Amino acid sequence: MYAYIKGRLMEIDGENAVVEAGGIGYNIKMQSDGISRLPSVGTEIRLYTYTSVREDAIWLYGFLSREELAMFRLLITVSGIGPKGAQAVLSAISTEDLRYAIYTGDVKKIAKAPGIGAKTAQRIVLDLKDKVTFDEVLGVENTELQRTEDGYGENRKEAVEALTALGYAPSDAVKVINAVPDADQMDVEQLLKAALKQLAFL
Repeated sequence: MYAYIKGRLMEIDGENAVVEAGGIGYNIKMQSDGISRLPSVGTEIRLYTYTSVREDAIWLYGFLSREELAMFRLLITVSGIGPKGAQAVLSAISTEDLRYAIYTGDVKKIAKAPGIGAKTAQRIVLDLKDKVTFDEVLGVENTELQRTEDGYGENRKEAVEALTALGYAPSDAVKVINAVPDADQMDVEQLLKAALKQLAFL
């Protein structure tokens, strides 16, 4: 129904934000992580929205970015995952890390979200794995990514995977690999050494 709502943030009540636009106060449900990132009351904001229509209620769900909304839409296509479950996942795991967890089949990471057990996390991976590509993990969610004409080089992909296996967040791994000078001229081992040197100074 609404792509987004732009207006003045009037109230924050639990996990609801009231935004006034055109003289109307919209009550918008948000995940706890999104609520914590809202500006102070009285500030002009834009929330990307999803309208949930049920027999007994109509709810607006709001997100601070299009990427969060897109992931929310993906999550609610999974059997057994409703809007509340999708919000719980997005509150516990950043959008970029969730994409990477789905791509790599990291069920344990997804299962850490409140109310999401191992079986549900496994269903999320099975249902969404084909809908998340590595290029999306690197290129869509990370604005720091600088593509070459041939895409994100295989050596850099392997280096990102290696850093993630060492425990670094995918978003941090992408940032540091992108910051390595002449990365496209290096093999995986050289990239890893250069990246780890940079990480040591962070």
